[in-house]
Amino acid sequence: MSTLPNSRAFMAQAMPSDNPPGDTFHNFFECWLCEQNSYLEELVSAAENHNNNTNQQQDEAILVPLIHRIVRHYEQYYQFKSNWETRDAISMFTPTWRSKLEDAFLWIGGWRPTLAIHLLYSKSGIQFESKIGDLIRGLTTEDLGELTPNQIKRIDQLQRKTIDEERVLSEKLAKQQESVADRSMVELSNVVSEMIRNENGGVEDEENKVESTLDSKEVGMEELLHRADELRLETLKAVIEILTPIQAVYFLIAAAELHLRLHEWGKKRETKAVAAAGAETHSHSTGFMT
Repeated sequence: MSTLPNSRAFMAQAMPSDNPPGDTFHNFFECWLCEQNSYLEELVSAAENHNNNTNQQQDEAILVPLIHRIVRHYEQYYQFKSNWETRDAISMFTPTWRSKLEDAFLWIGGWRPTLAIHLLYSKSGIQFESKIGDLIRGLTTEDLGELTPNQIKRIDQLQRKTIDEERVLSEKLAKQQESVADRSMVELSNVVSEMIRNENGGVEDEENKVESTLDSKEVGMEELLHRADELRLETLKAVIEILTPIQAVYFLIAAAELHLRLHEWGKKRETKAVAAAGAETHSHSTGFMT
């Protein structure tokens, strides 16, 4: 069993000034993952019990509170992340607590919101194909393989809306990235470079200008992170709102499984790469003796 404190304990702590933001968020993230894994076990158990429960009202009395707890768990994550973005937004774009494999699929410091909808459609197709025999016989499955026409219509509308909002943020990110070569940055880099070349004093005097200019860039990145996280959470909640309770449970199972396994696979690949590099270095260092 994990000895990490729960994520609420991290949120209750005052942010210590002597710890780098990434270090503390890394601890919170690992704790949050442990809790997500525990919630995954609850979800799987709830889905299995649903198949044996013929009382729909009693069943929903169990599923709905569980779904609400998990949504609050996601809200907790983004609340804590938002607090740390205010301290150090740049570290959130290169998170050391994630694997390089996960980094490759990040969009503005996290998962792309439309990923939730792609995940839903993928799981829906998998469950539809596995239960197609039951559906042909007229048996109900109640899972994601049995989305109604109205649900599909609402999901399509959500996807279109989310794509539009993603596009707006992507364009803002592009402008923010291009600002690194704006007039103020080019002038400042030239002034400091000339001072270094001519070995003139005063480089330190320019530090305030450098910090002020870079701070303004970071503020823009922080605003983008906040809005991207808001869109991620909004999309997750919107998908869940479209689904029935048991469908939402299946969706949350798929989301947790994908998140946990991708993190695990990425870490394993990195461990293997480090071991392989170490073995190669050792081979080269002793090769002249053979």
